[in-house]
Amino acid sequence: MKSWQDEYNGKLVAAEEAAELVKSGDRVVFTMGREAHAIGLAIASRKEELNAVHVFVPTPGYDFGWYDEGWQNSFDVSIIMPTGVSQEAIDAKRCDILPTIAVSMYRAETLVIPADVVLTEVSLPDEKGFCSFGQSLWNKKRQIKAGKIVIAEVNKNLIRTYGQNFVHVSEIDYFVEHLTSGAEPGMGSLAGRALKEPEPHLKAIAGYVGEIIKDGDTIQIGVGRTTEPLVRLGMFEGRRDLGVHTEATPPGIITLVRDGVITGKYKTINEGRVVATSLGGGTREEMAWAANNPIFELVDVDYLEDVRIIAAHDNMVAINNALQIDLSGQITAESLGSRLLSSTGGQFSFVLGAVMSRGGRSITVLPATAKGGTISRIVPRLPEGAVVTLPRGCADYVVTEFGVAKLWGKSLRQRAQELIAIAHPDFREELKREAKERFW
Repeated sequence: MKSWQDEYNGKLVAAEEAAELVKSGDRVVFTMGREAHAIGLAIASRKEELNAVHVFVPTPGYDFGWYDEGWQNSFDVSIIMPTGVSQEAIDAKRCDILPTIAVSMYRAETLVIPADVVLTEVSLPDEKGFCSFGQSLWNKKRQIKAGKIVIAEVNKNLIRTYGQNFVHVSEIDYFVEHLTSGAEPGMGSLAGRALKEPEPHLKAIAGYVGEIIKDGDTIQIGVGRTTEPLVRLGMFEGRRDLGVHTEATPPGIITLVRDGVITGKYKTINEGRVVATSLGGGTREEMAWAANNPIFELVDVDYLEDVRIIAAHDNMVAINNALQIDLSGQITAESLGSRLLSSTGGQFSFVLGAVMSRGGRSITVLPATAKGGTISRIVPRLPEGAVVTLPRGCADYVVTEFGVAKLWGKSLRQRAQELIAIAHPDFREELKREAKERFW
């Protein structure tokens, strides 16, 4: 009987050999999370010989070239989450966007893209022949099962975690061994940005959000420039026995687990465990502490974002970022007018689950202004073409650096008054005039 070691060695190929498996017209899917870098570069190097290859990159992290002008005949690219790497291509209509909403509520299969070639990243096999997906799982196992050819880039530096975060050598068709640079990661954002010094207004937002959170709450924190720094700015200061059920852990969460602030003691389900589909934003030391630590359980996004699972947590608190909110409570976290800057991601699922939860709350955070204080983010109406991420019926708490608006159960007039009170003072009179025109 062939051992897994023999099977693994027999499947080892160079990145260039793996790239030769891609044919014109193929659908190539990168799994969610960091892309298989060496294989991606090898495929991109075949630009002149390939035509109409459909490439799906959920959250672009590396610039392989195919986002640039002149690559469209060779590679037709689509994504889920816009990032700095892909933003120019999105603005220029050089790549397409796959909208997702409540992806795990009854229709999880919609996130599994039929693929001729699936590319993923894994650790070295363990003594039983199982590889880990490292610090992020998402839907990788289901995507691998759906792929005709599966190629895994092997990075021996990936951590191992508990939960469903593994795949056996027998489930992969080809392996390419490749090491990343090994550079010290430091603190990074969940969207792959290097974290800057938090802006002064975020400290005030962290304080207001902290007043809404109670001991024993279970927390979700979404991706965003406003949400991610809040943990480090003391949002949970003085709180005890918090739980976590979130898509990706933002910077500082692992430290709070280590320090005993996050225990999961009062979680209704998955008691005592930090449940996520990705561990993000941590330092090298934090990731080392999370590795092989049974407190951290990585699960498929199908389970994680199932609204029924989220709502089953008593005192579930969803904390998410927004770009704009209008006076009726409609929220966009995705676009400024018709310009797409982000995606729904798990926000709708978590907000809906939180407001359905016994004792649950949804908190939307946003700075009161943009562009150096010249534009109000609280507006009379969302601009034409804006994507409504959260309908007004889902709006609960809204927090800016000027305070907290409680919208749940309020009429349109009352909502307008609440939101005007937390707008920047420079824009309140104008908003009052607009509100009177609309609601009085």
